Amino acid sequence: MPTNAAALIVTPPAGSTNHLDQLDIRGIRPPVPLPNGWAWLGWSLAVVALAGLGWWAWRRWRARATAPVPEVVIPPHIRARERLRAALALLADPERFCVEVSNTLRVYLEERFEFHAPERTTEEFLEELQGSPVLSLKQKRSLADFLLRCDLVKFARYQPGEPELRELYDAAVNLVEETEPSPAPAGAPPAAAVGAAPASLP
Repeated sequence: MPTNAAALIVTPPAGSTNHLDQLDIRGIRPPVPLPNGWAWLGWSLAVVALAGLGWWAWRRWRARATAPVPEVVIPPHIRARERLRAALALLADPERFCVEVSNTLRVYLEERFEFHAPERTTEEFLEELQGSPVLSLKQKRSLADFLLRCDLVKFARYQPGEPELRELYDAAVNLVEETEPSPAPAGAPPAAAVGAAPASLP
């Protein structure tokens, strides 16, 4: 029976025999590799090793950070010489100069020979010194002269000139040098040296 309705004609693409191949039909995927049990074990061991290495490094760093810094011990004779050199800046003030050099020598003798010099008067210290064998008789007399001359400046208001103050300085330095420990021979344990041959003090 004839009709006037328009007809919808779908023309398939050239070379295609079926229009269904234009729909969502994907190609075949390649096979998915299955995980290997040994590979999993290797990765686990690697993680454990890295964790252990990190823990060891942290412990090592912490031990170094908390380790006490070794204290540098300066020998008494070196500290005494440094203090005596610093006292030369006080030559313009005889009283302060004599206080510094006499205190330096007293502290040195206490640290070097365990005398109780700083806590005692000059008379008490000299009395203790007489019975000690660590200084020669000449050194004891020279030390007594040094301390008494310093006491004149400290307590009797005596005002010495710079040459006399330098003599007191030289006397203190000489006593330190005479009584400092002698260098130990190579391979030998350090010995408690009493001092070299005494030199004259002013």
